[in-house]
Amino acid sequence: MLDVKQCLAECEEKMEMSVLHLEDTLAHIRAGRADVRILDDIRVNSYGSMVPLNNVAAVTTPDARTIAIKPWDKSMFKIIEKAIIDSEVGIMPENNGEIIRLGIPPLTEERRRALTKQCSKEGEEAKVAIRNARRDGIDRLKKAVKDGLSEDNEKDAEADLQKIHDRMVKKIDELLAAKSKEIMTV
Repeated sequence: MLDVKQCLAECEEKMEMSVLHLEDTLAHIRAGRADVRILDDIRVNSYGSMVPLNNVAAVTTPDARTIAIKPWDKSMFKIIEKAIIDSEVGIMPENNGEIIRLGIPPLTEERRRALTKQCSKEGEEAKVAIRNARRDGIDRLKKAVKDGLSEDNEKDAEADLQKIHDRMVKKIDELLAAKSKEIMTV
C-alpha cells in the first residue's frame, strides 16, 4: 500500500528541485550588474586538469560594474583570459599584469527586454516541471486507490499536493519578478 506522506514528500522534493534549478539558471543570466556567478561555468586547464575558474583565482566584485580576477599563479593569466574569451560571457578581459578585469557594460533597452523574455521562458519551464511532478503524484494516488487506499485519503492527498504546487508556483513568480526588476533597473 502507498504511503501518502512519502508520496507527497517525494513530489514536493521534485518541485523544490525545479525551483532550485530555476534559481541557479536565473543567477547565470547577466543583469547589467557585476555578479561572480556568471563565471561559474568557465573551466581552465590547470596542470593538466580542467578546473573551475574560482579554483585557480580569487574572483571578486570591487564595484557594481567590474569583476576582478586575481590568479594565484602568474602563469595562469593567459589561460584564464583565453577561457573567458572562448566562453559565452561575451566580455573582453583587461589584463594589467596583476589583475584581470571584466567591465560589465550597461544593457540596452532591447537587451533588457530579451533577457526578461528569457527569464520568463525559464520560469515557464520550471512551472511545467512542477505541474509534471503534481500529475505524477496524482497518478500514483489514483493507482493506490485501486490497491486499497480510501478515496477520502486520496482526495485529501490531492488537495495537499495542489497546495504544495500552488506554493511552488508562487515562489517561481516571486523569483521571476525579482529578476525582471533587477534586469530592468538601469
